[in-house]
Amino acid sequence: MDPEELLNEGNQPQKDSPLASLRVDLKLFSESLREVAVEIMVEGLSLYPIFIAHQHEVKLGEEIFNKDELNTEWNINASTLEEFVERGIIKKELKQRFIDTYKSPEDFMCVFVIVPEGANFVFFPYSKE
Repeated sequence: MDPEELLNEGNQPQKDSPLASLRVDLKLFSESLREVAVEIMVEGLSLYPIFIAHQHEVKLGEEIFNKDELNTEWNINASTLEEFVERGIIKKELKQRFIDTYKSPEDFMCVFVIVPEGANFVFFPYSKE
């Protein structure tokens, strides 16, 4: 599923989604995000890095890209599966299901996208460039 499809449920006409700008920012930061994910895994913090994409203040993870400082549309924070479980965002009993659906962190970034309508996980491929 494309990130834009998350907000286009049913047969509503598709309008410019804020997620289109997220795609641009994720492509821009792709290599840096991959480096952060590898660092999280190599340092033993987690085998399941999660990036949080948001446009407002969020008290989750550690900020790594600030949209105002970088003149982009999205803030990006870095977190882990363990923090998501600890904070109750992922229920303990659903942790294994999350692990089972988690895509290869070498090829995909796991992004928790927060928009006014809600939040959802998206696996976005790292740029091959």
